[in-house]
Amino acid sequence: MSIVELRQYTLHPGARDTLIELFEGEFVAGQEAVGIGLGGRFRDLDDPDRFVWLRSFPDLASRAPMLGAFYSGPVWQAHREAANATMADSDDVLLLRGPGFAAQAGEVVTLTICHLADSVAAAHVERTLADGALGVHRTEHAENTFPALPVREDAEVVLWFTPGDHRPEHAGRPVERVEVLRLEHV
Repeated sequence: MSIVELRQYTLHPGARDTLIELFEGEFVAGQEAVGIGLGGRFRDLDDPDRFVWLRSFPDLASRAPMLGAFYSGPVWQAHREAANATMADSDDVLLLRGPGFAAQAGEVVTLTICHLADSVAAAHVERTLADGALGVHRTEHAENTFPALPVREDAEVVLWFTPGDHRPEHAGRPVERVEVLRLEHV
């Protein structure tokens, strides 16, 4: 299992395509060049000002050096002002343990994020996921080793992807709150 960041960006109105163009043209190759795995990169079908993406690291120890190499490197330095100008908020980040997840261009998937009371509830939800769940991830409780980029430390989640526009059932599960995002891979 890898260390994965689920990053949800709130963008300024009309800026999503600009950020996606930067991502696909510059940031994918730039991050992969320093060893960061880039998984799904998605448009939120219900919010035109949201961009959701995942990146992964082999382990927690490699995360800080890889992020440092990218953010101090030439690709980010050349394009950071343009990227930051698209973002209203980039701090909704979950640090997770899981396999990562990628989809095909244009593929629609549903991301279900179950917010739970504690790790016992998380273990129960993880064991009892609906059929067809892909890319199951769970909160990684570890220190943020790259504090220049905040991660949410207040979350206990289990999340997963399902193909298509799938509305999951949660009856009888110890779930405090559920977020369901309909996403299209860029």
